[in-house]
Amino acid sequence: MKRLRWPSWMPVDPYILSLVGTVVLAALLPARGTTADVASGTSTGAVALLFFLYGARLSTREAMDGLRHWRLHLTVLVCTFVAFPLLGLAARGLQPLLLSPDLYRGFLFLTLVPSTIQSSIAFTSIARGNVPAAICAGSFSSLFGIVLTPLLAAGLLGGSAGGFSLDALGKIVVQLLVPFLAGQFLRRWVGGFLTRHKKILGYVDRGSILLVVYTAFSEGMVQGIWHQVTVGHLAGLLVVEALLLAVMLAATSYGARRLGFGRGDRVAIQFAGSKKSLASGLPMASVLFGAQASLAVLPLMVFHQMQLMVCAVIAKRRARDPEEPVVTGAVGEDRTTITATAAGGS
Repeated sequence: MKRLRWPSWMPVDPYILSLVGTVVLAALLPARGTTADVASGTSTGAVALLFFLYGARLSTREAMDGLRHWRLHLTVLVCTFVAFPLLGLAARGLQPLLLSPDLYRGFLFLTLVPSTIQSSIAFTSIARGNVPAAICAGSFSSLFGIVLTPLLAAGLLGGSAGGFSLDALGKIVVQLLVPFLAGQFLRRWVGGFLTRHKKILGYVDRGSILLVVYTAFSEGMVQGIWHQVTVGHLAGLLVVEALLLAVMLAATSYGARRLGFGRGDRVAIQFAGSKKSLASGLPMASVLFGAQASLAVLPLMVFHQMQLMVCAVIAKRRARDPEEPVVTGAVGEDRTTITATAAGGS
């Protein structure tokens, strides 16, 4: 029997449709009472498993080799945790005309989360960029984000982040960082299994995120917070996020060129430095915002789909760029051993 494939011309990623379907399910059948408690506990366990798998998949040797290309990784980290938050703060003046206070908090939180891993790798590969550098850059961003994102949220969002406290930071460490480190420690024993079954485990990744979305939006429905969102503010959110993505794509491209990076590195910087991770942001938002998490993650979900659609077009165009001489000695310039992964996931 011939296997069905998602049409390449379809502008919406199938996983985004799954996310939308999960939101609709939460709106029609929100978890209440004991069911909500079970869903919350299961969601917490699923997120811990998700970050355990992240840690187990990251090759320690690959990460250490990536440190030799520190200028590229530092550039991506500055884009992710400095440039993005500054633009988020600059958007504060758009309240309440374009963004409601709740949507603005979600928008600002969006600018604080780490970069993606999977889609950065996929788009970098399509555009014939430095794929190993994109792998390391995305991995470093996710690892730093476990600590930096809650700290930035504490400083910039303060009490609006669901009452941010040391207890919330502790929950993030226990739920995200500890499983990640456990995965790193056990990699030598489980790494082969994960490599052999990476397709099946990909469904575990995505299923975990869907469960977090359902739990967050269910709680939001029970609390009745969706009555605070208007069509005008949603339209304003689309406009603001489109501008944010355009600015970061232009800044990463121009900035990387001004810093003297080669073509392959510029591609990796543009795709890793202009994205935000849904997989990392959702679990953090559920801890930081509590009942307000559904509104807090809405801007991130919208931005995630937007970045996939726009970057897919850019990657195909950049694939037609003229070749440049490869600079020897830069980590990851050999792109022949790594292939692209699906662009959905993170």
